[in-house]
Amino acid sequence: MAKKMMKGNVAIAEAAVRYGVRFYAGYPITPSSEIMEYLSWRLDEVGGAFVQAESELSGVNMVIGAASCGVRALTASSGPGISLKQEGVSTLCDEELSAVVINMVRYGNGLGTLYSSQTDYLRETRGGGQGDYRCIVLCPYSIQEAVDMLGLAYDLAEKYRVVTVFMAEGALGQMMEPVELPDFIETKKNYWGFDGKYSYKKIGIFDRDSMKEAVALREKYAAICENEQRWEDEGIEDADYVFVSYGLTGRSTLGAARELREEGYKVGHIRPITAWPFPHKAFAKINPNVKGIITVEANATGQLIEDVALATKKAMENNVPTYALPYVYGIPAIKDIKEDFVKIANGQVREAY
Repeated sequence: MAKKMMKGNVAIAEAAVRYGVRFYAGYPITPSSEIMEYLSWRLDEVGGAFVQAESELSGVNMVIGAASCGVRALTASSGPGISLKQEGVSTLCDEELSAVVINMVRYGNGLGTLYSSQTDYLRETRGGGQGDYRCIVLCPYSIQEAVDMLGLAYDLAEKYRVVTVFMAEGALGQMMEPVELPDFIETKKNYWGFDGKYSYKKIGIFDRDSMKEAVALREKYAAICENEQRWEDEGIEDADYVFVSYGLTGRSTLGAARELREEGYKVGHIRPITAWPFPHKAFAKINPNVKGIITVEANATGQLIEDVALATKKAMENNVPTYALPYVYGIPAIKDIKEDFVKIANGQVREAY
């Protein structure tokens, strides 16, 4: 199939239709609005249903209803809208219903700004709402990977009966790249959907003698952690320093790592594809004599660094320092990453952990 030049949000929306999504409910917010705008007419063409809800809360609660009927359901938003959806996400996980939530991340606290960023990492990887659960979190670094990954997002959500969060920077939804779209799959209803008469018998969590629910949850999340870690790496086996970054930031970081290699620095790169489960297994491949691990992030405080520091501590016998390079918002330039790396190598930057 020939590739088409497509905007990220439009390509993601069309991929959703082709992967069997037949229900969307949400509320518009930049930089995700084109997803719902596209689906507002496209779902009708394939016999699906679209609802522009009166709020983010209503939208995610409608997704709960559709998921309970066994339908592939979708909602999308950005920072503050995703915050409002967290109670619904927690309910989906509590009822072991599958759904996909797309977060096109923008910078800032509260209502924030319209700048593309990676400020929602900690919220998405820690569950996000109240309770004792985790969501699988996927982080595409190109429009093509986002299109390919959306089918995986539903497959994983249905396999483990969890929510998959599709976490991409706002810039990914707004830029354009050549894309090859997937073929249409045969739509199906998940076996737990019973024409709106869904019921789910909770295991007695207060049964102190058996604690069956706690055991079942631990086993499920342990299986996800063991089986679903995804990443790409390059040049880490002999590296003196290893960069870790994801999404669009991962693209420029990889470019910086390759240029630094050409200039004589032994550097490598790990790009997490799953933010949760975090790819701890990648760190076992790192040169045991590595001098430092460096995150490159599009936020102000450093968030990815927490998981990287833990993974480093678990994988390395020595007390390997970890450094954070937070570039606040946007996509960091290769030139800036290289300059800041040289500062780290020269001992001018203090380690984070």
